[in-house]
Amino acid sequence: MSASAPLIRRAMVEGLGTAALVAVVVGSGIQATELTHDVATQLLANSLATVFGLGALVALLGPVSGAHFNPAVTLAAWFTGRRTGDGPALRDVAVYLPAQMVGAVGGAVLADAMFGKPLVAFSTHERWAGHLWLAEVVATAGLVWLIFGLARAGRAHLAPLLVAAYIGAAYWFTSSTSFANPAVTIGRAFTDTFAGIAPTSVPPFLAAQLLGAAAGLGLVAVCFGRPAAAGEVVQQAGQQPVAPARSTEESALA
Repeated sequence: MSASAPLIRRAMVEGLGTAALVAVVVGSGIQATELTHDVATQLLANSLATVFGLGALVALLGPVSGAHFNPAVTLAAWFTGRRTGDGPALRDVAVYLPAQMVGAVGGAVLADAMFGKPLVAFSTHERWAGHLWLAEVVATAGLVWLIFGLARAGRAHLAPLLVAAYIGAAYWFTSSTSFANPAVTIGRAFTDTFAGIAPTSVPPFLAAQLLGAAAGLGLVAVCFGRPAAAGEVVQQAGQQPVAPARSTEESALA
């Protein structure tokens, strides 16, 4: 996150970025269903639009807010930052999460408006099955593993490309088409279109995504070890203690 941007600006960026992401997901889904009746082609169009839109949004807005656009990522960044001292504070989390959720709903409404659909029509697309919940655990775990793994490996600058690529792949290798984002899940309940999810199906998706985020952090710990705590120093012979570099974990998306 930008050290200079005030919290209100960062929260606005999170809300606008999440709104734009949901507008891309929902709008491309509507467009696809109006252009073809082939479900595979519809999913391909939807996934490609999401990949391009997500990558652009992360590259554009990451320097300001970290481009989380995802409560699971924000909570994971806060959890890991408790030890390193460089994650978002609880105050940031308390502002980011509502901004992301409001933005997601706004993005769904905007997409419906652009295609002449009812502005608010709750989805009737039931997504209620154990294999879908498992898919959401896997999709979210992979996303968090990638984001925080890139940061720990010193490759957070690749996040716009690789996170977008991962989401595009997860559209196809998960049975749920990889929501992997509590805010986006809530937003998609407000549109009765291709990308929608029935409100009754939302709670287990949210639970699976949070479980997946925890699993993703576990994978990061297994692969990269625990991050150094704030204040820890590396003492080498003949050298002064050097404070660990500031992490950029919260500067990558979900």
